[in-house]
Amino acid sequence: MDRVILLADPKSNAWQFAKKVEERTKVPLEEVSVKYFNNGEIDMHVPKNMRRKDVYFIHDATKNPQDWWVELLLLKDLLLSASAESVTLCLPNMLYSRKDRKEKPHVPISARALANSISPGSKRIITMDLHSDQIQGFYPPTCPFDNLHSFPEVVRYLTSHNPPDLENLTIVSPDGGGVNRARAFAQKLKVKNPIAFIYKRRDKPGSIEEMLLVGDVKNSDILIVDDIIDSGGTLIKAAGLLKRYGARDIYCYGTHGFFTKGTEELCDIFDRVMMSNTHCRNGELEGVEIIDVSKVFAEAIYRAQKGISISELFE
Repeated sequence: MDRVILLADPKSNAWQFAKKVEERTKVPLEEVSVKYFNNGEIDMHVPKNMRRKDVYFIHDATKNPQDWWVELLLLKDLLLSASAESVTLCLPNMLYSRKDRKEKPHVPISARALANSISPGSKRIITMDLHSDQIQGFYPPTCPFDNLHSFPEVVRYLTSHNPPDLENLTIVSPDGGGVNRARAFAQKLKVKNPIAFIYKRRDKPGSIEEMLLVGDVKNSDILIVDDIIDSGGTLIKAAGLLKRYGARDIYCYGTHGFFTKGTEELCDIFDRVMMSNTHCRNGELEGVEIIDVSKVFAEAIYRAQKGISISELFE
């Protein structure tokens, strides 16, 4: 690991996440300076010599999404121009992943556009709990894509911090697309109840016209697992639906917690609200339990550098 460098913006929320990765990997963490011209254009500078280094850039998804994207492009160009041996983009939360297909005519496939712009010249992409697995198909074989899973760390956390009654727990996916994620949680937690999921039909982005429950939740405690908590509106409606069908205590976990409308209403409705620290917030969110997944990224970086299987982490 002598030629390996971690890189992050010290003024960003990702810096503390990167520091945790540094502590676990013993790989030095260096700074990238991000500044803005008066008109808002981004400028970047890395003071340290990057020549012949394998660089792992850990990015901050709490930044403005447009700045997040442009910084990736500029940073990659900067490092390749500085003769870095390789550039790996570590994106704990991959933005622009919610549009992976054309749901109507004349709209962009944003996830594909992102892939086309960041994959050329990159050695590897590392992210966690991708919004949909098929996004990996947008990346060419020349740029391997590692989609890490948070469920092992969440399971460890749940079993050691006020564990739920596993004899009476049902794992629920808030949509059909998350069934595999819910099944992975159920298998790792060794719950006995079958998983359930909610069918939802949207009339427009961010608005749900209809929700139907598939599965039995009567007299069960519930853990809803999702990849993104945005405003929390979907989860709030899902909790109401589950209560109507006889659910008891209801918990929720979202890997990437945006909480664009705050946490108060969610915490009032749910018995526990949990998220990982991929959407690198520093400090506590009132009422929200934050689960550290930097260990998974540290292990993935080590394995990627040493040529060891990453998928074995989740078997």
